[in-house]
Amino acid sequence: MTESRFGLTELDDLPDDLRERVGEIARKSGFVPNIFRALGHRPAELRAFLDYHDALMDRPDGLTKAERELVVVATSAANHCTYCIVAHGAILRIRAKDPYVADQVASNPWQAPLDKRGRAIADLALALCRAPELFGEADLAAARAAGLTDDEIWDVGAITALFAASNRLAHLTALQPNPEFSLMGRGSG
Repeated sequence: MTESRFGLTELDDLPDDLRERVGEIARKSGFVPNIFRALGHRPAELRAFLDYHDALMDRPDGLTKAERELVVVATSAANHCTYCIVAHGAILRIRAKDPYVADQVASNPWQAPLDKRGRAIADLALALCRAPELFGEADLAAARAAGLTDDEIWDVGAITALFAASNRLAHLTALQPNPEFSLMGRGSG
C-alpha cells in the first residue's frame, strides 16, 4: 500500500525554511509525519497549514494541549479519517497521560467516557463537524453552561474547521499514518 495517492516529498527535497521546520518535528518525534511529506509538493500550502496549525494548537492559554487534541480525534473519528485518528490519537494519549482515551474517543466520540468539560468540548466540536447547518445558540449555550469561555469555544470551532480541511486532504490523498504513531503513548507494558 502506498502512503499517498499523490506521492510524498522527502525532507531533503523541501525548501530550506520548511526543511528546518519539519526537520525539528522529525527530531522531536524520530520520524517525519506523512502529512508533511504529502503537503510538501506544494510548499506554500504546507507553510499555511503549519502556520494555522501552530497558531491553534500551540496557544499557551485557553484549552489545554490535551483538550485541543481531543477536538482533533473526536472530529477526525466523526469524519472517518484514519490518518488523523492514528496520528493525533498518539498525541492525545501523550498529552492526556492516558493510554486509553484516544481509542475510546476514536471508536465512538459521542459516547466516550469523558469528564464534564471534555464532554462539552467533544459535543461542541461534533455539532459543528457533523451538522454545521444546524449549529447554533443551543450548542453555544451548552458549552458555556459547562464552563467554556468564548475564547475556548472559538478554539474548538477553529480546530474543528482546520481538521475538516486536513481530514479531507487525507481522504483525497489516501494518506496512511506512519507506523510509529501506533505505539506512541501506550506505555511500556
